[in-house]
Amino acid sequence: MPYYSVIFRGYIRATAASASAPAGAASMAMQQYPFQLCRNPKFLLKPSSPVRSLHWFRTSGLVTCRRSRRAKITCLSGGGGRASEAPLLDWRTVVLPYLQNQSSNYGRTAYYDCVSSDESDTDVGSSSQQNQMANSTLDNIDQWRFKLTMLLRNNEEQEVVSRERKDRRDFEHLSALASRMGLHSRQYSKVVVFSKTPLPNYRADLDDKRPQREVVLPFGLQSEVDANLHAFLNEKQARIPKVPRSNSSDSLTDDGVYEQPEPPRQNSVAMERVLQRRSLQLRSKQQEWLDSPEGQKMLEFRKTLPSYKEKDALLKAISENQVIVVSGETGCGKTTQLPQYILESEIEATRGASCSIICTQPRRISAISVSERVAAERGEQIGESVGYKVRLEGMRGRDTRLLFCTTGVLLRRLLVDRNLKGVTHVIVDEIHERGMNEDFLLIVLKELLPRRPDLRLILMSATLNAELFSSYFGGAPTMHIPGFTYPVRAHFLEDILETTGYRLTQYNQIDDYGQEKGWKMQKQALAFKKRKSQIASAVEDALENADFKGYSLRTRESLSCWSPDSLGFNLIEHVLCHIVKKERPGAVLVFMTGWDDINSLKDQLQAHPLLGDPSRVLLLASHGSMASSEQRLIFDRPPEGVRKIVLATNMAETSITINDVVFVVDCGKAKETSYDALNNTPCLLPTWISKAAARQRKGRAGRVMPGECYHLYPRCVYDAFADYQQPELLRTPLQSLCLQIKSLRLGSISDFLSRALQPPEPLSVQNAVEYLKIIGALDENENLSVLGKKLSLLPVEPKLGKMLILGAIFSCLDPIMTVVTGLSVRDPFLMPFDKKDLAESSKSQFAARDYSDHMALARAYNGWKEAEKEQSGYEYCWKNFLSFQTLKAMDSMRRQFFFLLKDASLIDNVEDCNKLSHDDHLVRAIICAGLYPGICSVVNKDKSIALKTMEDGQVLLYSNSVNANVPKIPYPWLVFNEKVKVNSVFLRDSTAVSDSILLLFGGKISSGGLDGHLKMLGGYLEFFMKPSLADTYIGLKGELDELIHNKLLNPKLDIQLYNELISAMRLLVSEDQCEGRFVFGRTSVAPTKKKLKDLSSHGGGDGGDNFKNHLQTLLARSGHGAPVYKTRPLKNNQFRAMVSFNGLDFAGKPCGSKKLAEKDAAHEALLWLQGETNSSLGDLNHMSMLLKKNRGKRPRSASSQWGWG
Repeated sequence: MPYYSVIFRGYIRATAASASAPAGAASMAMQQYPFQLCRNPKFLLKPSSPVRSLHWFRTSGLVTCRRSRRAKITCLSGGGGRASEAPLLDWRTVVLPYLQNQSSNYGRTAYYDCVSSDESDTDVGSSSQQNQMANSTLDNIDQWRFKLTMLLRNNEEQEVVSRERKDRRDFEHLSALASRMGLHSRQYSKVVVFSKTPLPNYRADLDDKRPQREVVLPFGLQSEVDANLHAFLNEKQARIPKVPRSNSSDSLTDDGVYEQPEPPRQNSVAMERVLQRRSLQLRSKQQEWLDSPEGQKMLEFRKTLPSYKEKDALLKAISENQVIVVSGETGCGKTTQLPQYILESEIEATRGASCSIICTQPRRISAISVSERVAAERGEQIGESVGYKVRLEGMRGRDTRLLFCTTGVLLRRLLVDRNLKGVTHVIVDEIHERGMNEDFLLIVLKELLPRRPDLRLILMSATLNAELFSSYFGGAPTMHIPGFTYPVRAHFLEDILETTGYRLTQYNQIDDYGQEKGWKMQKQALAFKKRKSQIASAVEDALENADFKGYSLRTRESLSCWSPDSLGFNLIEHVLCHIVKKERPGAVLVFMTGWDDINSLKDQLQAHPLLGDPSRVLLLASHGSMASSEQRLIFDRPPEGVRKIVLATNMAETSITINDVVFVVDCGKAKETSYDALNNTPCLLPTWISKAAARQRKGRAGRVMPGECYHLYPRCVYDAFADYQQPELLRTPLQSLCLQIKSLRLGSISDFLSRALQPPEPLSVQNAVEYLKIIGALDENENLSVLGKKLSLLPVEPKLGKMLILGAIFSCLDPIMTVVTGLSVRDPFLMPFDKKDLAESSKSQFAARDYSDHMALARAYNGWKEAEKEQSGYEYCWKNFLSFQTLKAMDSMRRQFFFLLKDASLIDNVEDCNKLSHDDHLVRAIICAGLYPGICSVVNKDKSIALKTMEDGQVLLYSNSVNANVPKIPYPWLVFNEKVKVNSVFLRDSTAVSDSILLLFGGKISSGGLDGHLKMLGGYLEFFMKPSLADTYIGLKGELDELIHNKLLNPKLDIQLYNELISAMRLLVSEDQCEGRFVFGRTSVAPTKKKLKDLSSHGGGDGGDNFKNHLQTLLARSGHGAPVYKTRPLKNNQFRAMVSFNGLDFAGKPCGSKKLAEKDAAHEALLWLQGETNSSLGDLNHMSMLLKKNRGKRPRSASSQWGWG
C-alpha cells in the first residue's frame, strides 16, 4: 500500500476557528486522543485501509487533510520507531503554526505558500496520471479554495503569498475564485498574493531586486573625514554650549511661538468708556455716509439686490442662533452684503468698537477684490473699517472691524489665539467648494463654539447643499436667498456645431501646446488611437446612449469625432470669433483648467488676425499664482469698441465677479488633485466638473444683462456629471493638514479627522503621519518636533519648508530659495513644440552636467537676475526659452520667503546665510534633505536606465527633465519633488545624489544584522560597506542632526563653532565618486538554526535569504574557495544535491528542482557548521575555526553513503 510522507517542521495546534461547531467537536477529539509528534524533521502519516480519497495539502506551515469523515492515521517516527494510532482530525482544527513573517517592516504577510507540493519527500505513486492530476488546474483551484477559506477564517492573518509557477499559470482562475470569496488578488512578477485588503500596484517587500548598495569611497577619503570629525569631537565639550533637548510632548504647552501670554487687563470702566467713544464715532461716520448723495445712491443700488429683502430675517437669525447656514444663488449679494449688514447693525447699536468680524475667502484675489468692493460701498478707503489680510500682504488699520482674509490666515491666527479672543462673528464663505482648509476650519470652529458661546458663526454656500452643513452643526437653521440674474441661454456642443457650422475632425482637436510640453500633444494624439483615459471613460456610456437625431448629418459626424480628452483650442477660437463678429457687446469669460492651458491658448489667440488685434480685443488672464496687481486688471472695463476676453480657471466660478461678463465659454473641466492612498501617488489631472459648478459658470454670464453660455461638451455629458464636487479632504495628500492639526494642539490626528464632515480614509491619514515622521516633523508618539514647530510657521509644503530651513542653517539659502519658489509656482522652462531640441539644449546648458533639474532652475534664475540689472531680462528669456512672467513671480515669492524666515528667527542677514551658496555639492545635499523620501534608485544598463521607487516600482522620467535625455546617470540615486501617474508613473523633476548625500541628509539610519550593514526607509534601502565606514556615517549624521536641533532651539547659535564638522560633511559629499555598485539578493544576517529550519520549509528563502549565499560568504571569510555542488535526479521527478568544500561533503534531502536541492544541501552544511546551536552572523569567526585545514574532526563522507561516486 502506498504511504504518504509529509515533512513537518513544527507542531499541530488548533485554529482560531475552533469556536464553530465542527471545530469544537474536533477539538474534543484532540483531547481524547492526544497527538504527539516527534522532533525529527520527517515522519510518515499512513492512512488506514478505509480511507479512499484522502488529499493532503501543505501551505507553508499549514498541513491539511480534506475528508468528510474521521479516519485513523498512523504516525511513524523517522527512525523507524513504533507507530502510534490516533483518529484523523478534521482539517479545520489541525494546522501547523504559520511560518515567521517575512523579515521586513513593510510587509503584512500571513504566510508564504512558496513551496510546491512536489517538493516534499513524498512518494504518492509512480504513475504519470497521478502526477498530472496533482498538477492540473482543477486540482490547484481546489487546493486554493481550501487555502483561501482558511485565510478567511483566521482573523489574525491578512494574506497568502505564493511563488509557485502553477499558481502564476492559473492566476486568472484563482483571481476569479478569490473575487467570489470577497478577497483581493494581484500578481507581482513571479509572486501571486491573495489578501483581505486591497493590494497596491507594487510591493517592495516582494521585490527580489529592491535597492541594495555596496558603498565604496576613494582611497584616503574616509581617513580625512574621520580626522575632521575627531577634531570636532575633541573640541566639542569645550566650545559648544549644551542645549537641552526639548520634550516635544509638552513643548506645545509652553508660550513662545504658539501661545502668547494674555496682556494684563486695563481698568474695565476706563476701557468701556474708550470703546463707547469709538463706537459713537463709528456710528457718526456711518450716518454721514448714508446721508450723503453718494451714500444715498449706493444705498439705492444695494436695495436692488435680493439679499436686502432678507436683511432683517438674517440679522434676527444671527442674533438668536450661534450657527446659521445661508445659501444664495449667483448675484444675490450674500458675499458683499451680509458682512455689511452685520457691521452696520453693530455700529448702529453702538457696539461697533467691540465688534470684530472675520470673513474667510478660499483665494487671495477673492479676499482682496471683495474687501475693496465693500469699502467702496461704505465710502471708505481700504484699511479703515474694512480691510483684508492674505499671505504676506494686507491692508488693515486700528479701526478695522470687518476683515476679509484667506482661510489659511484664520487658521494661522488660531495658532496664537485658540479662542479667537475679541472676535464676535466668523463668516466662512464658499463652503460648497469643500476645500481642505475650509473643512479643517469647520472642525476647529465646531470645537471652539462651546468655549465661546458669544461667538456667532455664519456659513455661506453658493449651492443648495446647505442641509449637509446644517446637520453637521446639530441642525443649525438655514436660509436661502434667491439669486438675481438675467436669463442665460445655454448652448451645448451639438448646438454650437449646428449653429456655427464648425466641423470636428481628429486633426483639429489636438490642442497646440507650442510653448509648453510636447508630451501633452502626444497624449492627445494617442487618445484618437482608442486609448481611453479617465476623462473619456467617465462619459463613455453617456455618449453611447446619446440621441442626436434632431441634428444635421454634418453635426452628427462631428460629434462622432469629438475627443473628450482635448480642451478644443481651435473650437474655442472659432466660438470667440463668432462672438466678436456677430454678438452684442459684452465681456467674455473663458474657463480653462490651469496655467499651461491659459498661456498656450493666449499665445494661439494673440496670433489670430482678429482676436490678436488689440484695437478690437483685450486679452487678459486670471490665475491664483499671478500677482494681485495683475489680477485686478480683469475688473477694469475696456475702452469703447474693445471686447474684453478673460481666460480664467475655476476660481472665477464663485470667488470673483467680473460685472461686465455677458458670454461664458465653458470647457467643462477643471484641474483637480486626486490621491491614490493605496499606492501613495497624487495625480493632478483635468477632470469633469460637477453640475453645481456648471451652473455657477453659466450664472457668470447673467449679471448685467441676458447672457449666453457655450458649453463645449454635449448635453448628455452634462447629465452624467456628479451633482457636487468631491471634497478636497478626500482626494489630496494630508501632510500639511496633519502638521496644522498638531501645531494647533488638537490631539490625535486620526481622532480629529474622524470628526470631519466627511472623514478621509484611514490609509490617507496613516500615509501622512508616516511621512511627517520620516522627515522629522513628528516623533514616534506623533508629537510635534522642534523642526515640526518651525515648519508649521511656514506657509509651504513641509518638505519645501524643511529645505528652506536647512538652506538657512547651512548658509546656502539663495539657491535653495530659488528651487523652492520654482517648485511652488511652476516650471519657468518653455518647450516650444517646433523648437524642442533647442529648448532642451538650452536647459542642459543650465544643468551643466550636474544631472539636476533643480540646480538648472537656480542657474537660470541667477542669469535672469543679472540680465535684469542690464535691462535685458526679456531678451534673456527669449534666448533661453524661459517664461518672464514665471521668473517674475518667483522673484516676488523669494522675497516673501526671506521675510518669513526672518520672522521665524532663522536668519539675521543675507551675507551670513549665503556664505556657502557657491558649493554645488552642499546645495545638492540640501535638496536631497528636503525632497526625501522622494527617492529613486538608478541602475544604468547598456541601452537604458532603470528607475525604481518604493511605492511604484519601475518609473519613468518626463521628457522635459534634464535627466531624461542622457544615456547614463553617474549617480546611484535621484530625489524628486513630484510624480504624476498618467498611464505610467512619471517623475516630473529630479536631482541626482550620491550614496554619501543620501546617507547623511536622508532619513533615519538603522543598523542591519551585519557589521557595515545600514538600512533606511524601514529596510527598503540597504547599504553594505566596511564596518568602520558605517561607523563614520552614523557618527557624522548624528552630529549633523544635533547641529540642526541645536540651531532650531537656539537661532543665535554661532555656526562657526561647527566648522570642523561642516568641513567633514562637505569633504564627504563632494569627494564621493559613487564607485559602489548595486547588488541584489544579498542577505543581511545569517539565520539562527530555528530560522534556517523555518526558511527551509518554504523553499530555502527563495527571496532575500539564500543558504547558498550564506555558505559562500562564510567560506570566503575563512579563506576557502567557492563550494562545489553536484546534483543527480531521483525517481518521481525529484533531485538530491551534495555540496563539497575543504574536503567536506554534505547531502541534502530530495527536492522538486535542482535549485532547491542545492539550497537544501547548503542548509545542511550550515547547520553542521553551527554545531546544531543557535547562532547569528556574529558567530562566523567561531564557524571559521571549524573550517581550518588541520581540523581534528570531519563528518562522514556522504559520497559513498549515497552513491555519488
